[in-house]
Amino acid sequence: MPYTDISSQLRLFQAPRVVRQAFTTRAAFADYVRRLMPGNAPRIPSIDWAHREAILVSAGPRSSTGYELRIVSVRETAHHVVVTVHERTPTLGEPVQARVTYPFRLITIARTPKPLFLHWPGRP
Repeated sequence: MPYTDISSQLRLFQAPRVVRQAFTTRAAFADYVRRLMPGNAPRIPSIDWAHREAILVSAGPRSSTGYELRIVSVRETAHHVVVTVHERTPTLGEPVQARVTYPFRLITIARTPKPLFLHWPGRP
């Protein structure tokens, strides 16, 4: 299933916990981001909400710059939309900066009535 990664449009987003959430309206997305980051919520990207929905995945705070989330696939089954995510972690010898980071991915997909199933190997 085709998707568009618009993570770079949600500047300064810092989720204080793991997030796995789909949104079908701007109001719901903006409210969710405001509750996650009270007083510091970033500007919500422009999305064609009539035809698309947004999926936000965040790993929460990490201790260095070496962490990254990657969307492996988005596929449609008979009953679900399955998003597979991989979290890349730094190796011991990798040069990283020791500072708190908040890896996340924000993607959009064509609007569908099917519920989201997030497959994140290594996560409960």
